[in-house]
Amino acid sequence: MRRRIALLATAALAVTAGTIAAVGSPANAATGCTVTYSVTNSWSGGFQAGLVVTNLGDPLTSWRLGFTFPDPTQRVSQGWNGEWSQTGSTVTVTNASWNGSLPTNGKVEPAFVGAGSAGPKPTAFTLNGVACNGTPSSPSPSASQSSSQPPTSGPAPALRVSGNRIVTTAGRAYRLLGVNRASGEFACVQGKGMWDSGPVDKASVDAMKAWNVHAVRIPLNEDCWLGLSGSPSGSAYQQAVKDYVSLLVANGVNPILDLHWTHGQYTGNISACADVNATCQKPMPSMQYTPTFWTQVANAFKGNNAVVFDLFNEPYPDASNNWTDIPAAWRCLRDGGTCTGITYEVAGMQDLVDAVRATGATNIVLAAGLTWTNDLTQWLTYKPTDPTGNLVASWHSYNFNACVTEACWDSQIATVAAQVPVHAGEIGQDSCAHDYIDRLMTWLDAHSLGYTAWTWNPWGCTGGNVLITDYAGTPTVTYGQGFRAHLLTQNP
Repeated sequence: MRRRIALLATAALAVTAGTIAAVGSPANAATGCTVTYSVTNSWSGGFQAGLVVTNLGDPLTSWRLGFTFPDPTQRVSQGWNGEWSQTGSTVTVTNASWNGSLPTNGKVEPAFVGAGSAGPKPTAFTLNGVACNGTPSSPSPSASQSSSQPPTSGPAPALRVSGNRIVTTAGRAYRLLGVNRASGEFACVQGKGMWDSGPVDKASVDAMKAWNVHAVRIPLNEDCWLGLSGSPSGSAYQQAVKDYVSLLVANGVNPILDLHWTHGQYTGNISACADVNATCQKPMPSMQYTPTFWTQVANAFKGNNAVVFDLFNEPYPDASNNWTDIPAAWRCLRDGGTCTGITYEVAGMQDLVDAVRATGATNIVLAAGLTWTNDLTQWLTYKPTDPTGNLVASWHSYNFNACVTEACWDSQIATVAAQVPVHAGEIGQDSCAHDYIDRLMTWLDAHSLGYTAWTWNPWGCTGGNVLITDYAGTPTVTYGQGFRAHLLTQNP
């Protein structure tokens, strides 16, 4: 991920006192629910609160939450994750256009900024007119089968490519939906251990699964894997990765192993650092070490096709030649060798595909585009050859990238997706809001494409793109809340 700072206002709906928006009838009735109401911040004359609404009954295609403030001075000033309105002390929240689907045991998390006192708190809630008392009334016999939530037990499926879709061994179309779990790329070379003190146990995986996560992208460090530098490194680093992969697969989550930081000194255009070691993001992988890295990784995981290989995080050979020769940048991406502006010998995507396939591994591999993986305009022309056919185009999309509109996605990304699977390995926005990823996920869903959001690390959302405030899975406001609410409505 490239970090960019941008100050964008969080999208919110202002609610005028004494008015109520028109509320349509819900598409179907709820049969049971629970609501947790919590004040997340307060100050003189105002407060911020969030609600976690769990549907215990039949799946809903739209929802309407109602409650009454105990204190008549309490008002909703602005809200998100729903359409808010208030008349007197009565508050109504209806679903937004993107989060109307609420499956059995699914959750939605509307939140708001209020005026007045933070307490007392409301205690009585209704969902589509049914009291939320934690007891479902008799659901229909098919409710569990109709839920959009997939099974919560069993190992992750083995995957392959069929046409322009990722499918299971049984031939069912499958989307990689989930999150990035960063730290494997930087912690070992920054004196922070293996996973930056974050847990990699079953409880931490269960926290992800509570968000309906079915794929976890794991950024890795070339030097640490190969034992060139860092601590842990070599066999200790490798075993830690293998253990985490095994845990995820056993719990129904597909790991995506991403080569993030690599060896090679780079001092050219837009250089993040000049260190020859894998302590930062380089424009391309090196021929010196990266094919060896992928040979070892492929040997470690071949035969386990639940594991996906993301060959290189975010190439930018077009930036290294200052965008003076775009065809040459695409050739560099595919073929490697001597590339303008890069002083070390480059390994191209074809070199890395060849390294993986030479081991006999048939795992799905993701091959990136240009401009930090945001540009797929000539991906089909310069795609590497894969004898197994298990090749997927890797795409990243943030609100600060060049291709950020539906028109661009339709003209550039959909063209590729019509021929090969596309996976959005990183999505996010650096404003801590979720209006951009809402649009993006809606488009990706409509095209049956998967996505993994940056990032499942509790780093604070002031810089954006941080999903959680703790490894128990508490979502950040509002970026994490928006992503979680959307993901809970999706099938892989």
